[in-house]
Amino acid sequence: MARCIFHIDLDAFFVSVEQSLRPELQGRPVVVGGRPDRRGVVASASYEARKFGIKAGMPLSRAYQLCPKAIFIEGNFPRYRDASEKFMTILAGYSPSLEPVGLDEAYMDITGCDSHGTPCQLAERIRREIKTKLKLTASIGIASCKVVAKIASDIAKPDGVVEVAPGAEKEFLAPLPVNSLPGVGRKTEAVLKSLGITTIGQLAALPLPVLKARLGSSGVVLHNYANGIDTRRVELPGEAKSISRETTLARDTLDQPLLKALLRYLCEQVGAELRSQDGQARRVTLKLRYADFDTVTRSSTSPEATSSDDVIFSRAEVLLHKALSQRRELVHLIGVEVSALTYGKQLRLFESSPRRLEYLDRAVDRIRKKYGFASIQTGCTLHLKDLFASDLKPAMP
Repeated sequence: MARCIFHIDLDAFFVSVEQSLRPELQGRPVVVGGRPDRRGVVASASYEARKFGIKAGMPLSRAYQLCPKAIFIEGNFPRYRDASEKFMTILAGYSPSLEPVGLDEAYMDITGCDSHGTPCQLAERIRREIKTKLKLTASIGIASCKVVAKIASDIAKPDGVVEVAPGAEKEFLAPLPVNSLPGVGRKTEAVLKSLGITTIGQLAALPLPVLKARLGSSGVVLHNYANGIDTRRVELPGEAKSISRETTLARDTLDQPLLKALLRYLCEQVGAELRSQDGQARRVTLKLRYADFDTVTRSSTSPEATSSDDVIFSRAEVLLHKALSQRRELVHLIGVEVSALTYGKQLRLFESSPRRLEYLDRAVDRIRKKYGFASIQTGCTLHLKDLFASDLKPAMP
Protein backbone atom coordinates (compact mmCIF):
# COMPACT_ATOMS: atom_id res chain seq x y z
CA MET A 1 0.00 0.00 0.00
CA ALA A 2 1.37 3.40 -1.00
CA ARG A 3 1.78 5.84 1.84
CA CYS A 4 -0.55 8.84 2.02
CA ILE A 5 1.09 11.92 3.50
CA PHE A 6 -0.54 15.31 4.12
CA HIS A 7 1.38 18.54 4.43
CA ILE A 8 -0.91 21.11 6.06
CA ASP A 9 0.22 24.73 6.00
CA LEU A 10 -1.66 27.71 7.45
CA ASP A 11 -1.76 30.60 4.97
CA ALA A 12 0.08 33.82 5.95
CA PHE A 13 -0.12 32.60 9.54
CA PHE A 14 0.84 35.62 11.65
CA VAL A 15 -1.22 37.99 9.51
CA SER A 16 -4.18 35.59 9.43
CA VAL A 17 -4.21 35.37 13.23
CA GLU A 18 -4.30 39.17 13.43
CA GLN A 19 -7.09 39.30 10.83
CA SER A 20 -9.13 36.69 12.71
CA LEU A 21 -9.10 38.98 15.76
CA ARG A 22 -9.49 42.25 13.84
CA PRO A 23 -11.94 41.76 10.95
CA GLU A 24 -11.24 45.29 9.66
CA LEU A 25 -7.85 44.00 8.49
CA GLN A 26 -9.46 41.52 6.08
CA GLY A 27 -8.64 42.27 2.44
CA ARG A 28 -6.03 44.88 3.41
CA PRO A 29 -2.25 44.87 2.81
CA VAL A 30 -0.96 43.89 6.26
CA VAL A 31 2.63 43.35 7.39
CA VAL A 32 3.61 41.73 10.69
CA GLY A 33 7.10 42.52 11.96
CA GLY A 34 7.09 45.97 13.49
CA ARG A 35 7.13 49.63 12.60
CA PRO A 36 8.73 50.53 9.25
CA ASP A 37 10.72 53.38 10.80
CA ARG A 38 12.71 50.89 12.89
CA ARG A 39 15.17 48.17 12.05
CA GLY A 40 13.57 44.80 11.47
CA VAL A 41 12.28 42.45 8.82
CA VAL A 42 8.92 41.25 7.61
CA ALA A 43 7.76 38.19 9.57
CA SER A 44 4.56 37.69 7.55
CA ALA A 45 2.65 39.55 4.85
CA SER A 46 -0.94 39.23 3.71
CA TYR A 47 -1.56 38.15 0.14
CA GLU A 48 -2.76 41.69 -0.60
CA ALA A 49 0.66 42.98 0.54
CA ARG A 50 2.49 40.32 -1.45
CA LYS A 51 1.00 41.74 -4.66
CA PHE A 52 3.32 44.72 -4.10
CA GLY A 53 6.37 42.46 -3.87
CA ILE A 54 6.52 42.31 -0.06
CA LYS A 55 7.77 39.01 1.32
CA ALA A 56 9.01 37.48 4.56
CA GLY A 57 12.60 38.39 5.46
CA MET A 58 12.48 41.71 3.63
CA PRO A 59 13.58 44.81 5.59
CA LEU A 60 10.55 46.68 6.91
CA SER A 61 11.82 49.92 5.37
CA ARG A 62 11.81 48.29 1.93
CA ALA A 63 8.30 46.93 2.51
CA TYR A 64 7.13 50.47 3.30
CA GLN A 65 8.69 51.76 0.08
CA LEU A 66 6.82 49.12 -1.91
CA CYS A 67 3.49 49.77 -0.19
CA PRO A 68 3.28 52.90 1.99
CA LYS A 69 -0.42 52.23 2.63
CA ALA A 70 0.24 48.83 4.19
CA ILE A 71 -0.74 48.32 7.83
CA PHE A 72 2.34 47.46 9.90
CA ILE A 73 1.80 45.45 13.10
CA GLU A 74 4.12 44.37 15.92
CA GLY A 75 4.30 40.60 16.33
CA ASN A 76 2.56 38.91 19.27
CA PHE A 77 4.18 35.52 19.83
CA PRO A 78 1.92 34.32 22.70
CA ARG A 79 -1.09 34.94 20.46
CA TYR A 80 0.47 32.94 17.59
CA ARG A 81 1.58 30.13 19.89
CA ASP A 82 -1.98 29.80 21.23
CA ALA A 83 -3.38 29.58 17.69
CA SER A 84 -0.70 27.03 16.79
CA GLU A 85 -1.58 24.79 19.73
CA LYS A 86 -5.26 24.81 18.71
CA PHE A 87 -4.26 24.04 15.10
CA MET A 88 -2.16 21.04 16.17
CA THR A 89 -4.97 19.80 18.43
CA ILE A 90 -7.34 19.75 15.45
CA LEU A 91 -4.86 17.76 13.35
CA ALA A 92 -4.18 15.28 16.17
CA GLY A 93 -7.87 14.40 16.12
CA TYR A 94 -7.49 12.87 12.65
CA SER A 95 -4.24 10.89 12.96
CA PRO A 96 -1.80 10.01 15.75
CA SER A 97 1.04 10.18 13.22
CA LEU A 98 1.65 13.93 13.29
CA GLU A 99 4.90 15.86 12.83
CA PRO A 100 4.71 19.61 13.55
CA VAL A 101 7.08 21.81 11.57
CA GLY A 102 7.25 25.17 13.29
CA LEU A 103 4.07 26.90 14.43
CA ASP A 104 2.04 26.87 11.24
CA GLU A 105 2.64 23.64 9.37
CA ALA A 106 2.73 19.90 9.94
CA TYR A 107 3.03 16.55 8.20
CA MET A 108 0.40 13.89 8.84
CA ASP A 109 0.46 10.25 7.78
CA ILE A 110 -3.09 9.07 7.04
CA THR A 111 -2.16 5.77 5.40
CA GLY A 112 -5.03 3.36 6.01
CA CYS A 113 -7.25 6.03 7.56
CA ASP A 114 -10.14 5.56 5.14
CA SER A 115 -12.97 6.06 7.63
CA HIS A 116 -13.11 9.73 6.62
CA GLY A 117 -13.52 9.00 2.89
CA THR A 118 -10.96 9.78 0.19
CA PRO A 119 -7.81 11.77 1.01
CA CYS A 120 -9.30 14.84 -0.71
CA GLN A 121 -12.51 14.52 1.30
CA LEU A 122 -10.50 14.30 4.52
CA ALA A 123 -8.40 17.30 3.50
CA GLU A 124 -11.51 19.38 2.91
CA ARG A 125 -12.95 18.29 6.25
CA ILE A 126 -9.76 19.38 8.04
CA ARG A 127 -9.74 22.72 6.25
CA ARG A 128 -13.39 23.37 7.15
CA GLU A 129 -12.74 22.62 10.82
CA ILE A 130 -9.71 24.94 10.89
CA LYS A 131 -11.71 27.71 9.23
CA THR A 132 -14.73 27.23 11.51
CA LYS A 133 -12.87 26.97 14.81
CA LEU A 134 -9.86 29.22 14.22
CA LYS A 135 -11.03 31.52 11.38
CA LEU A 136 -7.82 30.61 9.55
CA THR A 137 -7.30 29.14 6.10
CA ALA A 138 -5.05 26.18 5.36
CA SER A 139 -3.53 24.71 2.21
CA ILE A 140 -2.94 20.98 2.01
CA GLY A 141 -0.69 18.90 -0.22
CA ILE A 142 -1.35 15.16 -0.57
CA ALA A 143 1.26 12.73 -1.87
CA SER A 144 3.04 9.46 -1.20
CA CYS A 145 6.04 11.17 0.44
CA LYS A 146 6.88 14.25 2.47
CA VAL A 147 8.82 16.26 -0.10
CA VAL A 148 6.13 16.00 -2.79
CA ALA A 149 3.37 16.76 -0.26
CA LYS A 150 5.28 19.89 0.82
CA ILE A 151 5.62 21.15 -2.76
CA ALA A 152 1.98 20.32 -3.45
CA SER A 153 0.84 22.43 -0.48
CA ASP A 154 2.93 25.35 -1.76
CA ILE A 155 1.16 25.12 -5.11
CA ALA A 156 -2.23 24.85 -3.35
CA LYS A 157 -1.77 28.25 -1.67
CA PRO A 158 -3.78 30.07 -0.74
CA ASP A 159 -6.70 28.10 0.67
CA GLY A 160 -6.55 25.04 -1.57
CA VAL A 161 -5.81 21.32 -1.89
CA VAL A 162 -3.50 19.63 -4.40
CA GLU A 163 -3.26 15.83 -4.60
CA VAL A 164 -0.47 13.99 -6.42
CA ALA A 165 -1.46 10.42 -7.25
CA PRO A 166 0.99 7.60 -6.45
CA GLY A 167 3.24 7.07 -9.46
CA ALA A 168 2.70 10.61 -10.79
CA GLU A 169 5.37 12.27 -8.63
CA LYS A 170 8.02 12.74 -11.36
CA GLU A 171 5.48 14.05 -13.84
CA PHE A 172 4.15 16.51 -11.27
CA LEU A 173 7.60 17.78 -10.29
CA ALA A 174 9.25 17.89 -13.73
CA PRO A 175 8.08 21.33 -15.00
CA LEU A 176 8.55 23.15 -11.68
CA PRO A 177 11.51 25.51 -11.17
CA VAL A 178 14.36 23.83 -9.37
CA ASN A 179 14.20 26.28 -6.45
CA SER A 180 10.77 24.84 -5.60
CA LEU A 181 12.63 21.86 -4.19
CA PRO A 182 13.33 22.01 -0.43
CA GLY A 183 17.07 22.31 0.10
CA VAL A 184 17.75 24.35 -3.03
CA GLY A 185 18.82 27.77 -1.80
CA ARG A 186 20.55 30.54 -3.72
CA LYS A 187 24.00 28.93 -3.66
CA THR A 188 22.76 25.50 -4.72
CA GLU A 189 20.57 27.06 -7.39
CA ALA A 190 23.60 28.90 -8.78
CA VAL A 191 25.56 25.63 -8.96
CA LEU A 192 22.69 23.91 -10.75
CA LYS A 193 22.26 26.83 -13.13
CA SER A 194 25.94 26.54 -14.06
CA LEU A 195 25.12 22.96 -15.09
CA GLY A 196 22.20 24.14 -17.20
CA ILE A 197 19.61 22.95 -14.66
CA THR A 198 16.58 25.21 -14.18
CA THR A 199 13.72 22.71 -13.66
CA ILE A 200 13.23 19.77 -11.32
CA GLY A 201 12.81 17.48 -14.34
CA GLN A 202 16.27 18.44 -15.61
CA LEU A 203 17.70 17.78 -12.15
CA ALA A 204 16.05 14.36 -12.07
CA ALA A 205 17.61 13.46 -15.42
CA LEU A 206 21.12 14.63 -14.48
CA PRO A 207 23.57 11.71 -13.98
CA LEU A 208 23.99 11.18 -10.26
CA PRO A 209 27.85 11.10 -10.36
CA VAL A 210 27.87 14.60 -11.86
CA LEU A 211 25.57 15.95 -9.16
CA LYS A 212 27.47 14.19 -6.39
CA ALA A 213 30.76 15.61 -7.63
CA ARG A 214 29.40 19.17 -7.43
CA LEU A 215 27.21 18.99 -4.33
CA GLY A 216 28.45 15.97 -2.38
CA SER A 217 26.01 13.94 -0.30
CA SER A 218 23.37 16.68 -0.47
CA GLY A 219 23.36 16.19 -4.24
CA VAL A 220 22.23 12.59 -3.73
CA VAL A 221 19.34 13.72 -1.53
CA LEU A 222 18.27 16.38 -4.05
CA HIS A 223 18.45 13.86 -6.91
CA ASN A 224 16.15 11.51 -5.00
CA TYR A 225 13.75 14.34 -4.20
CA ALA A 226 13.68 15.42 -7.85
CA ASN A 227 12.67 11.88 -8.76
CA GLY A 228 9.90 11.88 -6.15
CA ILE A 229 11.82 9.59 -3.80
CA ASP A 230 11.65 10.42 -0.11
CA THR A 231 11.60 7.62 2.47
CA ARG A 232 11.49 9.89 5.54
CA ARG A 233 8.80 8.91 7.98
CA VAL A 234 6.33 11.23 9.68
CA GLU A 235 7.74 11.32 13.20
CA LEU A 236 6.51 12.74 16.47
CA PRO A 237 8.63 15.67 17.70
CA GLY A 238 11.45 14.75 20.03
CA GLU A 239 13.44 16.86 22.44
CA ALA A 240 14.73 20.18 21.12
CA LYS A 241 18.06 19.97 19.28
CA SER A 242 18.92 23.60 19.99
CA ILE A 243 17.66 26.74 21.72
CA SER A 244 18.33 30.19 20.31
CA ARG A 245 17.49 33.85 20.73
CA GLU A 246 18.41 36.80 18.55
CA THR A 247 17.58 40.47 18.27
CA THR A 248 17.70 43.09 15.53
CA LEU A 249 19.27 46.36 16.63
CA ALA A 250 17.36 49.62 16.30
CA ARG A 251 20.49 51.08 14.67
CA ASP A 252 23.47 49.29 13.16
CA THR A 253 26.37 49.62 15.58
CA LEU A 254 29.91 48.71 16.51
CA ASP A 255 29.40 49.80 20.12
CA GLN A 256 31.09 46.88 21.87
CA PRO A 257 29.66 47.50 25.37
CA LEU A 258 26.17 47.55 23.85
CA LEU A 259 26.79 44.39 21.84
CA LYS A 260 28.24 42.69 24.92
CA ALA A 261 25.19 43.71 26.98
CA LEU A 262 22.82 42.42 24.30
CA LEU A 263 24.72 39.15 24.14
CA ARG A 264 24.50 38.74 27.93
CA TYR A 265 20.76 39.40 27.81
CA LEU A 266 20.26 36.81 25.08
CA CYS A 267 22.43 34.26 26.90
CA GLU A 268 20.28 34.71 30.02
CA GLN A 269 17.13 34.09 27.96
CA VAL A 270 18.63 30.98 26.38
CA GLY A 271 19.84 29.76 29.77
CA ALA A 272 16.40 30.22 31.32
CA GLU A 273 14.75 28.25 28.53
CA LEU A 274 17.39 25.53 28.80
CA ARG A 275 16.85 25.20 32.56
CA SER A 276 13.06 25.13 32.14
CA GLN A 277 13.57 21.96 30.09
CA ASP A 278 16.05 20.52 32.62
CA GLY A 279 18.62 20.61 29.84
CA GLN A 280 22.29 21.38 29.46
CA ALA A 281 24.37 22.29 26.41
CA ARG A 282 27.92 21.65 25.23
CA ARG A 283 27.98 23.90 22.17
CA VAL A 284 27.50 27.68 22.06
CA THR A 285 27.08 29.47 18.72
CA LEU A 286 27.27 33.22 18.10
CA LYS A 287 25.35 34.72 15.18
CA LEU A 288 26.10 38.14 13.70
CA ARG A 289 24.39 39.81 10.77
CA TYR A 290 26.17 42.87 9.44
CA ALA A 291 24.71 46.03 7.92
CA ASP A 292 25.12 44.55 4.43
CA PHE A 293 23.01 41.55 5.63
CA ASP A 294 25.93 39.15 5.39
CA THR A 295 25.52 36.63 8.22
CA VAL A 296 28.26 34.70 10.03
CA THR A 297 28.21 32.12 12.83
CA ARG A 298 30.99 31.10 15.20
CA SER A 299 30.79 28.07 17.54
CA SER A 300 32.57 26.73 20.59
CA THR A 301 32.14 23.20 21.96
CA SER A 302 33.13 22.05 25.44
CA PRO A 303 33.30 18.48 26.78
CA GLU A 304 31.28 19.61 29.84
CA ALA A 305 27.61 20.48 29.43
CA THR A 306 26.12 23.45 31.29
CA SER A 307 23.00 25.54 31.74
CA SER A 308 24.76 28.34 33.63
CA ASP A 309 24.20 31.83 32.24
CA ASP A 310 27.75 32.82 33.20
CA VAL A 311 29.33 29.85 31.43
CA ILE A 312 27.21 30.26 28.30
CA PHE A 313 27.97 33.98 28.18
CA SER A 314 31.71 33.56 28.78
CA ARG A 315 31.95 31.24 25.79
CA ALA A 316 29.81 33.49 23.62
CA GLU A 317 31.78 36.57 24.66
CA VAL A 318 35.03 35.01 23.46
CA LEU A 319 33.40 34.31 20.10
CA LEU A 320 32.08 37.89 19.90
CA HIS A 321 35.48 39.43 20.68
CA LYS A 322 37.14 37.26 18.04
CA ALA A 323 34.49 38.01 15.40
CA LEU A 324 34.66 41.79 15.96
CA SER A 325 38.46 41.79 15.87
CA GLN A 326 38.39 39.98 12.53
CA ARG A 327 35.69 42.10 10.89
CA ARG A 328 35.04 45.63 12.11
CA GLU A 329 31.74 46.34 10.38
CA LEU A 330 28.45 47.65 11.73
CA VAL A 331 26.32 44.91 13.29
CA HIS A 332 22.61 44.70 12.37
CA LEU A 333 21.61 41.58 14.34
CA ILE A 334 23.13 39.52 17.14
CA GLY A 335 22.07 36.10 18.35
CA VAL A 336 23.16 33.11 20.42
CA GLU A 337 22.30 29.42 20.20
CA VAL A 338 23.06 26.46 22.44
CA SER A 339 23.08 22.93 21.07
CA ALA A 340 24.55 19.46 21.67
CA LEU A 341 21.91 19.22 24.36
CA THR A 342 21.51 16.66 27.11
CA TYR A 343 18.56 16.30 29.47
CA GLY A 344 18.26 15.38 33.13
CA LYS A 345 20.75 15.94 35.93
CA GLN A 346 24.38 15.30 35.00
CA LEU A 347 26.34 13.46 37.68
CA ARG A 348 29.67 14.99 38.70
CA LEU A 349 32.40 13.59 40.90
CA PHE A 350 32.81 16.94 42.62
CA GLU A 351 30.31 19.80 42.95
CA SER A 352 31.73 22.50 40.70
CA SER A 353 31.42 26.26 40.76
CA PRO A 354 29.34 26.25 37.53
CA ARG A 355 26.88 23.90 39.24
CA ARG A 356 26.44 26.36 42.11
CA LEU A 357 25.91 29.12 39.56
CA GLU A 358 23.12 27.06 38.00
CA TYR A 359 21.36 26.91 41.37
CA LEU A 360 21.60 30.71 41.59
CA ASP A 361 20.28 31.03 38.03
CA ARG A 362 17.25 28.91 38.91
CA ALA A 363 16.46 31.19 41.84
CA VAL A 364 16.64 34.18 39.50
CA ASP A 365 14.39 32.30 37.04
CA ARG A 366 11.69 31.98 39.70
CA ILE A 367 11.76 35.70 40.45
CA ARG A 368 11.67 36.64 36.77
CA LYS A 369 8.78 34.27 36.13
CA LYS A 370 6.78 36.06 38.82
CA TYR A 371 7.79 39.68 38.20
CA GLY A 372 9.03 39.75 34.59
CA PHE A 373 12.38 39.11 32.92
CA ALA A 374 13.66 42.67 33.41
CA SER A 375 12.91 42.59 37.15
CA ILE A 376 16.48 41.40 37.78
CA GLN A 377 19.39 42.66 35.72
CA THR A 378 23.04 41.72 35.91
CA GLY A 379 25.73 44.39 35.89
CA CYS A 380 26.36 43.81 32.20
CA THR A 381 22.74 44.18 31.11
CA LEU A 382 22.20 47.42 33.07
CA HIS A 383 23.52 49.01 29.88
CA LEU A 384 20.15 48.03 28.35
CA LYS A 385 17.84 49.44 31.04
CA ASP A 386 16.41 52.03 28.65
CA LEU A 387 15.91 49.50 25.86
CA PHE A 388 13.80 46.84 27.55
CA ALA A 389 10.57 48.71 26.86
CA SER A 390 11.47 50.17 23.48
CA ASP A 391 14.15 49.29 20.95
CA LEU A 392 15.10 45.83 22.20
CA LYS A 393 12.87 43.36 20.35
CA PRO A 394 14.06 39.77 20.83
CA ALA A 395 13.15 37.64 17.84
CA MET A 396 10.45 35.04 18.42
CA PRO A 397 11.81 31.54 19.04
